[in-house]
Amino acid sequence: MLNDLAYARQLDAEDPLRSFRREFIIPSDQGKEQVYFLGNSLGLQPKRTASFIDKVLQQWSRYGVEAFFLGEDPWMHYHDHLIKPLAAIVGAMPSEVVVMNQLTVNLHLMMVSFYRPEGRRNKIICEARAFPSDQYMFETHVRAMGLDPEEVIVEISPRKGEHTIRLEDILSAIRLHADDLALVLWGGLNYYTGQVFDMKSITDAAHAVGAKAGFDLAHAAGNVNLRLHEWGVDFACWCSYKYLNSGPGAVGAAYVHERYHEDHSLQRFAGWWGYEKSSRFKMEKGFVPVPTAEGWQLSTPSPIMYAAHRASLEIFAAAGFENLQQKGQALSDFLLFLLDGINESADSPVLEVITPRDRASKGCQVSMLMHRRGKEVFDRLFREGIFADWREPNVIRVAPVPLYNSFEEVWRFAETLKQAIRE
Repeated sequence: MLNDLAYARQLDAEDPLRSFRREFIIPSDQGKEQVYFLGNSLGLQPKRTASFIDKVLQQWSRYGVEAFFLGEDPWMHYHDHLIKPLAAIVGAMPSEVVVMNQLTVNLHLMMVSFYRPEGRRNKIICEARAFPSDQYMFETHVRAMGLDPEEVIVEISPRKGEHTIRLEDILSAIRLHADDLALVLWGGLNYYTGQVFDMKSITDAAHAVGAKAGFDLAHAAGNVNLRLHEWGVDFACWCSYKYLNSGPGAVGAAYVHERYHEDHSLQRFAGWWGYEKSSRFKMEKGFVPVPTAEGWQLSTPSPIMYAAHRASLEIFAAAGFENLQQKGQALSDFLLFLLDGINESADSPVLEVITPRDRASKGCQVSMLMHRRGKEVFDRLFREGIFADWREPNVIRVAPVPLYNSFEEVWRFAETLKQAIRE
């Protein structure tokens, strides 16, 4: 690699995915495109999103409620457009994916089915300092079951002086609590450090002691390699407004392994949209679930939110998710190379990358612990038209994503960062 603008432009010229940037609306200021590295918080808007939503609005205006059944694309079957491309992204069978609600709601619903404490087997293992919505979900769900979070929730932290959590410590905790463990519910990718976890090993270890394994994939879906079905994961949930570019507050999704689809002993909260499709409109008493992941649906979905999601998923399908993963890794590798150069040119290290460097343990996100004037540097980046993320007390997160970010933008970011640190 070279720390050179011409080299970055060469990488862009050779990039087979470069044309997909034109599919998105890039933020601009006075006609100048900004560098948007916040796809890990909210993905950019595809240009086609407005037309997809407008088609739904036109159906509504033309048919009213009958748009569920009439027109070229009846809403009743809209979900079918989503599950195949989404299944390819998360490594699942289409029947194992359901698009519904939002992330934390879906986590609660999955907890109803997969956290079934019995006697002393009531503990949950999770990562310490998980994203707050997960923490609050755990706390309130466990309390609602009459249990004390302090007694049943086991949090695993990095070792003293380290930023990431070692796999061996996760597996050791699972073995330690083998007799009283009911569930391992872990993040696929840590929102703060960008660490990708070995989900297969965690799943295997949980199953070996008789516990269930589920994952919050908020920062993993649309970003890193997932093989949920192959790994035997019991369930997973994710949002679609980050790497999946489906808009603020976009509809979420869940995965349920096929072995549970016709398990009638499984507890669940039910609603009429999860009722068996052929007889749903008979409105009969007694819940009969759809024999797929769709059986976990509760309420009538919003076709408008489905349309926004579909607009982005079609771009993913056209690009090919394996291709996107390769470019995403190349972007972050280039960024890590440039950040190392900044440290090497300084009298002493000015930043510390707290994201793992091996490709199996990172995705698009790179998190930097700033040793000097971090907030001032961050503010300078914003003034220079670079969208990054500040996390207290002194971490800057950036996520160059393969659909709409370029190698030249990565180079521009590093150059601006270097200048800001020097000044």
